[in-house]
Amino acid sequence: MKKIVFILPLLAAMAFLSCRPSSPSVYRGLPKTYTTAYATMYGHCYDSISSAVLTLDLYSDGLELTKDNSIQGTGYNLCLSDVLVPDSLLEEGTYSSSDSAEPFTFLPGRSYEGYPHGAYLLNIEENKVKTIQILDSGQFVYRNDSLLFTLYYRNAYGYKATYTCSYAGALIPLSK
Repeated sequence: MKKIVFILPLLAAMAFLSCRPSSPSVYRGLPKTYTTAYATMYGHCYDSISSAVLTLDLYSDGLELTKDNSIQGTGYNLCLSDVLVPDSLLEEGTYSSSDSAEPFTFLPGRSYEGYPHGAYLLNIEENKVKTIQILDSGQFVYRNDSLLFTLYYRNAYGYKATYTCSYAGALIPLSK
């Protein structure tokens, strides 16, 4: 009987601790580096914004863009739409997420009618989107053909988490 009295509180404590969600601060398994990066220039496409607009589209190892501009493979696709630049090219400097529509900013991630917009990360397996992670804030630095990102998102438990990654190499122009 004494053994049962000792074991019951121990089992109760283990059950309580196993029900508490852990709070990971970093998305496990995400790529730290990207192997290919495309820049699509849209120019001065918004009447109410004086800045030019471009999109950055980065692919991890295992993903590629086919000749008909469809994604093929398994990996991650980091997208930053509506990067606002002073002129027609991505200029060296620090870009921060903002709704201000100023140069050197990009739109924070959002879900618009079920579709991601702004900054988001696609997990693609065998040519199909498995998960979409909205990146709600952050910044990136562009210098000497390299990009260094520090982006934030809400993890499955609602905690703010950090994702850092980089790309080294020339941006490939992609026409739309």
